[in-house]
Amino acid sequence: MKSSWLLTGLLALGLAASSPAMAKAFDVTILGAHGGLDDGNLSAYLLREEGAQTGVLLDAGTVLNGVDKADQAHAFVSIAGAGTLGYARSGRIVHQVIQGYLLSHAHLDHVAGLVAISPDDPGKPLYALPSVNAVLQEDLFNHRVWPNLGDRGVKPALGLLHYHDLIPGQSMALAHTALSVEAYPLSHGGVESTAFLLHSGQDALLYLGDTGPDALEAGHRLEALWSHVAPLIRTHRLRGIIIECSYDNSRPDTQLYGHLTPRWLLAELVALRASAGVSMRGFPILVAHIKPRLSEGKSAEALIGEELRAGNDEGYAFTIARQGAVWRP
Repeated sequence: MKSSWLLTGLLALGLAASSPAMAKAFDVTILGAHGGLDDGNLSAYLLREEGAQTGVLLDAGTVLNGVDKADQAHAFVSIAGAGTLGYARSGRIVHQVIQGYLLSHAHLDHVAGLVAISPDDPGKPLYALPSVNAVLQEDLFNHRVWPNLGDRGVKPALGLLHYHDLIPGQSMALAHTALSVEAYPLSHGGVESTAFLLHSGQDALLYLGDTGPDALEAGHRLEALWSHVAPLIRTHRLRGIIIECSYDNSRPDTQLYGHLTPRWLLAELVALRASAGVSMRGFPILVAHIKPRLSEGKSAEALIGEELRAGNDEGYAFTIARQGAVWRP
């Protein structure tokens, strides 16, 4: 069993502690963690092989502000060019470290940062399912909402961004990194979203965009995804999962709009464990896309953390995503 699976404990509310001697396959720098409302802290996860100087951004709700926040938290100490300061340093991360964008769907909390930075970030590939790229080119980069900086769509297509359509289940190498990706469709309240299975050598990491549970989405897309990744769990090659949990359990099922609560997240993880047929005790899971509560009382993170802890009979190693942190599954 890989060392990363030996992390025990029912729930980590910050970053899970680990020994420097433990082998790591991935660095995930959290540029944006929230699932809405907080426009400077929206879904964006910079994935690199450990120690690599380049990587890709998993969704792009927040880019430049997320880079600044992560840099203030010393998340980029291993990146060359530490002598630069301010926007020049942030620009180096954006231009040279982020080598492409993997977009799970085109909702604004997943693409707003990309749109904002796009005029100053030319040449970048946009990796997405065809349905997602179609929304970007028809409804966003269309010279009405925003200039068409892409290489197809409404003329003139300025060609600063390059669309790459991902075929479900087929591997695609990610340019200027040692990573590859497979995309799998998810159901998000009537919108097609995406799970990305990232590979680095023999190791893999699974990132899920917004998704509802199969039972409410009237489909089997999570079931199909679990069957795809189950062999990686059995052979201890899947290093971790990033998955949403937007609301606490007080949210009615009729108002989830294609999202998960702790109850539904735990139910889906039970289905994953059953598909894998092995214990997942200590398996690293980053809980993402929590929507902030604009009311008195406990934070959404605290409530969701408590509910996950209370129902965590399988002993998953949950970590709550927080902007600026680095997660190393």
